[in-house]
Amino acid sequence: MRTHACAGRRCGAGCGRPRCTGRGCRMIGRRGLLGASLAAPLLARSGTARAHAFPDRPIRYVCPFPPGATNDNVSRSMARALAPRLGVAVVVENKAGAGGAVGTRLVAESRPDGHTLLNASAGNLTIAPHLSNVGYDPLRDLAPIASAGEAYSLIAVHPAVPARSMAELVAFARRNPGVLNYGSAGIGSAGHLRGALLADEGGFEAVHVPFPGSAPAVNSVAAGDCHLIIDPIAAPLVRDGRLRALATLGPDRWDAFPDLPTLAELGIGRDWPGSGWFGLFAPAGTPAAVIQRLNRDFNDSLAEPEVAAALRRFGLRPEAITPQELGRRVAADHAAVGAALHRLRIA
Repeated sequence: MRTHACAGRRCGAGCGRPRCTGRGCRMIGRRGLLGASLAAPLLARSGTARAHAFPDRPIRYVCPFPPGATNDNVSRSMARALAPRLGVAVVVENKAGAGGAVGTRLVAESRPDGHTLLNASAGNLTIAPHLSNVGYDPLRDLAPIASAGEAYSLIAVHPAVPARSMAELVAFARRNPGVLNYGSAGIGSAGHLRGALLADEGGFEAVHVPFPGSAPAVNSVAAGDCHLIIDPIAAPLVRDGRLRALATLGPDRWDAFPDLPTLAELGIGRDWPGSGWFGLFAPAGTPAAVIQRLNRDFNDSLAEPEVAAALRRFGLRPEAITPQELGRRVAADHAAVGAALHRLRIA
């Protein structure tokens, strides 16, 4: 059996049609049909594999805070490191608002294919969901991928504040109830919770002043409009002498400020819930193979000296962990923070 699609007078391909010229004649014999039928499934599978290849287009790397915030700095460092490993552009998008909830919800509602990722911090996953209807469940709607590490923070004040130690700060605040205020990256941010915890443990009243990100918050303290901030973003201003650091908050002393005591050394904050970590997340339902690929490339990036050095400048201690370990950390912090907010009557 032979089929053809020729046209013309004489067929040079030997199809036997008197008007065939052979130009464009497609002759398929039994062997050709058999070969085509065997190849079809392979071609179909090959096309499917290409359609599901990851990544197959640029990746949106969502930072849920404004430019200049610590989250933004971490996002841009990791985006630059990931791009050559993934072979596509990794584009940071700032989607700020509601203490990080706006950008987080955008990612939670995105297509779960690994091409829209979130650079989350503890605040928008373990604090903000307890304070308002953020539109997402951090334990159900997001898939943990990797951690950029634990974050240190500085407890810093404007030089006009009459305190050169935590003891003097607490004494000043007690003598002047309701006078001391503290800026943060917004309601539900880590700085918000820590300021409330400090006031509670110190036995004084303090006014929370929320900003749409840590950059405007620290600038307000530097300008003297606010008195206090608890955030790693204060580090450059402390080095420049525009702010005075009283202590650090973290798992141990911050090597960038080795002479500053930790709050724990001063007997403060030992039982504070939640840690200051930053992590990479995807929408729930993202394929396991994609999660593993991103985890591997992210952790490999943390091992690069330039990346690790950049993260340390932003106040992080780089830490490579598994998606499962990050998921357990989020769940534990979410529960502990919820209990603390209820005790403080914030939630």
